[in-house]
Amino acid sequence: MQEKVLSREEAVSRLIRRSDMVACKIAFIDCKLPGSELKENYSLIGPGVTQSKDQVVNLTEKHGFSVGVAAMPAGTVNNLHVHFTAEVFMIYEGNWRFRLGTGSNITEIDAGPGDVLSIPTWIFRGFSNIGNGNGWIFTLLGGDDTGGIIWHPSILEAAAEHGMYLTQDNMLVDTQAGDPMPSSDDLLKPLNTEQMNSLRNYSPEEMNERVVHADQRNWSHQALLGCVSNGRCELAPVLGYGMTEDGSHIPKISNPHGFSVEWLRLNSHASTGRFKLREKLVIFVMKGTIELVLNESDSEQRFTLNEQDLFSVPPNVWRQINSHGNEKAEVTLVIAGDHRKHIIWPQEIIQTAQASGYVRDPNGYIVREDMLPKTALDVSAARWMVEA
Repeated sequence: MQEKVLSREEAVSRLIRRSDMVACKIAFIDCKLPGSELKENYSLIGPGVTQSKDQVVNLTEKHGFSVGVAAMPAGTVNNLHVHFTAEVFMIYEGNWRFRLGTGSNITEIDAGPGDVLSIPTWIFRGFSNIGNGNGWIFTLLGGDDTGGIIWHPSILEAAAEHGMYLTQDNMLVDTQAGDPMPSSDDLLKPLNTEQMNSLRNYSPEEMNERVVHADQRNWSHQALLGCVSNGRCELAPVLGYGMTEDGSHIPKISNPHGFSVEWLRLNSHASTGRFKLREKLVIFVMKGTIELVLNESDSEQRFTLNEQDLFSVPPNVWRQINSHGNEKAEVTLVIAGDHRKHIIWPQEIIQTAQASGYVRDPNGYIVREDMLPKTALDVSAARWMVEA
C-alpha cells in the first residue's frame, strides 16, 4: 500500500474547528414557521440536504457520506420530513424528542448527550429540543448526493403563508426576500393521501433497535492492537462494521448505511498507537481534548482538537490519536463503507503487542498468542506482515 504524506497546508484544510463552522438560518422551507425560526443548519462535509444556495460547506471533498449539524435552542422544532438515504444523529448537547411517522402512528423517542440514533429511510421524522439549554446534534447522511428530502404536506402549506416555496430541483424560494415566484409547474408537489398512506410505520420496539444510548455502549480493551498491552483505550461499536479488532464485537445497528460509527474512549496519557486505514476516517471530539498526530516522525504534523472539532483523515495516512495530558477523552470514529475495515499497524506496534502475548488471528482479531497453533500463526504473520 502506498503511503500518503499530508503537508501542513493539506492537513489544515481537513481540520474543521467549531469556530470554522458557519450556520445557515434559512436552510429549509420551515425556517420561518413559529417555533422553528431559531434553528441553525451547518454543512461540514458535503452539502447534505440543505435547500439554500447560500449554505457554506466547510469541506466539499466527497466522502461517501455527508456531515452536518442541527443546532437548536430550547423549545425549537424541526418539522416532519422524509430522507431517501441514511440519517444518523450523534447527540453532543441537549435533550431531544424524536417524532417518527405521521397522524395517529407517531412513535416518540427521547435521547440525550452521547446517544446515537439511526432513522430508517422513507419515514417521516421530526425532532424538538425539549431541554432547558441549547442543543447540538452531529448528523451523518448516506451518500455524496442524498437526492433531497420530502416535506410533510402540512409544512409546505404552512411555509407558503410565509412566502417560502420549493422548486422541483429541491431549492428554496423566499419571495419575502425578493426571489421571484416560480410557475406552478416548477413548484414541488406535495405527497397525496394515497402516497402518504403507502409509507410504513415503525413501532417503538423497532425504533429502539436503532438507538444506542450512552449507557449501552459495549466497551472493549481488546479492540485495538496498538493499546491492547496497556488497556488505556477502549472501542465500542455502534453502527456498521468499523475497525474494531475484538471478534466478540457486534454492532447493534447493522443494516447498510454507507459508513460505520464507533466510539473511542481514551484514558489519561493514552494513545491508539500509529495506524493506517484504506478508507476515509472522520474523527469527532465529543468529550475532552485530543492530540492528533499525522505522518511518520520525519514529516509529523500535530494538532490539538477540542470538543466539537472534527478532522477528516484521508486513506493511507499514518495517524495516531492521543489523549491530552491528564485528560480523558471520547471521540466518535466514522469510516466510509459498509464493509469491515482492517487496520494497518507498523511493525513496532505488532512487536509490542506480541511481547505482551497478543497477536491477530488469520481473521484479523486480537487473541492470545499462546492459543494459536503454528499453522494459524504462520498465516496470520504472513497476512498482516504483507499488509503492513
